[in-house]
Amino acid sequence: MFYKSNSVLFVSLMFMLGGKQSWCQTNKMLSAQADRVMALGEWEERWREERTGWHRPHVNKMLETNIEKVLDGRNGVKFFFPLCGKALDMKWLADMGHSVVGVEIAEKAIKQFFEENNMTYSEETVSALPGAKVYKSSERNISLYHCDLFNFSSAIEGQFGGIWDRGSLVAINPRDRQKYAALIRSLMDKDCRYLLDTLLYNPEVYKGPPFFVPDEQVQSLFGKSCDIELLQSVDALTDREKAWGMDFFTEKVHLITLKTN
Repeated sequence: MFYKSNSVLFVSLMFMLGGKQSWCQTNKMLSAQADRVMALGEWEERWREERTGWHRPHVNKMLETNIEKVLDGRNGVKFFFPLCGKALDMKWLADMGHSVVGVEIAEKAIKQFFEENNMTYSEETVSALPGAKVYKSSERNISLYHCDLFNFSSAIEGQFGGIWDRGSLVAINPRDRQKYAALIRSLMDKDCRYLLDTLLYNPEVYKGPPFFVPDEQVQSLFGKSCDIELLQSVDALTDREKAWGMDFFTEKVHLITLKTN
């Protein structure tokens, strides 16, 4: 395969290498975004101003392609959507008979999800989460929590049999990834199948979000307690990423399950 630039070739070769040298290169690239911080208010502002280029007006193709791997023959799976936005994937899964719990900091996104899908909903306070609200669909088994993701826990909704992380790990501040991984693991039931979407690009030309998450870090975050299988890797470069200065943009999806021993 021929690449368009030396930077693409360098990064691609880096991920083919193993051992200490590869980790050194990975850490160097991670350091380019290590201090990047997005305050929760900035995400809310983006929703208010409709600067939500990450939202897709259709069901995610990588979820559709890999859904059988996630379900593994199960019916009525309880799914968790971290930083859910107004993803149509939630209705798609609920229409299939699964239940959905999402967490989102932008209240506008939650209300738009229900309104744009012609769903009536109730609004309740959450006694275990001061200041939080939960919005529940009247027609589908969907509950969306308006709160800081890091205030959410298994004490609120129990554990989950499925997790779809399309834009959450790549959106949280890089310095919070260990805390994030610990939260996700605590929400995984013993049979949970966690579908994780990650992005590869040159972080020296774009500071994020979405953030660069290499395979090595996925292994570092989850490998001790989980098995990790790469299901799909696609070239996702569009004019949007090109405008950010990128000449390659790879999207990957991993299936993560708890180890049995």
